[in-house]
Amino acid sequence: MTAATLPRTPSFRLEGKTALVVGASSGIGQAAAVALAEAGAQVTLAARSADKLDGTVRQLADLGFSARSLMLDVQDVEATERIVASLDPFDILVNSAGLARHGPAVDTVPSDFDAVVGINLRGAYFLTRAVAKRLIASRRPGSLINISSQMAHVGGIDRAVYSATKHAVEGFTKSMAIEWGSHGIRVNTICPTFIRTPLAEQTFANPDRVRWIKEKIKLGRVGEVEDIMGPVTFLASDAAAMITGTALMVDGGWTAD
Repeated sequence: MTAATLPRTPSFRLEGKTALVVGASSGIGQAAAVALAEAGAQVTLAARSADKLDGTVRQLADLGFSARSLMLDVQDVEATERIVASLDPFDILVNSAGLARHGPAVDTVPSDFDAVVGINLRGAYFLTRAVAKRLIASRRPGSLINISSQMAHVGGIDRAVYSATKHAVEGFTKSMAIEWGSHGIRVNTICPTFIRTPLAEQTFANPDRVRWIKEKIKLGRVGEVEDIMGPVTFLASDAAAMITGTALMVDGGWTAD
């Protein structure tokens, strides 16, 4: 075999690609937006309040990256579908919008259940569908990524509702991947362990929960948002061209037991 016939690694670069990152005002969503911009994508950062995105968009622009903000509330399915339909198709979606209202299952109230399901499941489902519809209509391939959780594969104390929504995200991701594979649209999830973000502040403030977390994570530390940036870039890129309908575990070995 000569050097000319050696295989070459597919590109991790995203020049010429457009990306929509929802839930991008902080935490994992913000990190995902930065990672995609660094890889060369034109990134639209979306959240319920566009004002919260301005600082990130400004910093990305100062670094020479292409970024803009968009007000989008995935709980409002009709508005979300209308907005996505009015825009050019996105080659990449990262849905990081999420809500957690943890507590014992016996204490769950319907309003908390509905709120968590409304964002984590209903909102995620119809957002993913809306982006896919634009790609299919335009005959374009794409990579759609839902930020799920290790709790989509295990259970956890005080997490019955949250875990239920994330298990459901895994289910619709697999089904959508099967349906849209012939269109060149890949659909996957990333399943983080506990990551230091504003969403996890309540958990990290509880010493008993912190001990439980550190006992379960085999690498001996909790996750940081930087731990998600590489996986997002990978799944969005041509380097993951044969990956669809699967979950990328970023859990420090939690689910290896």
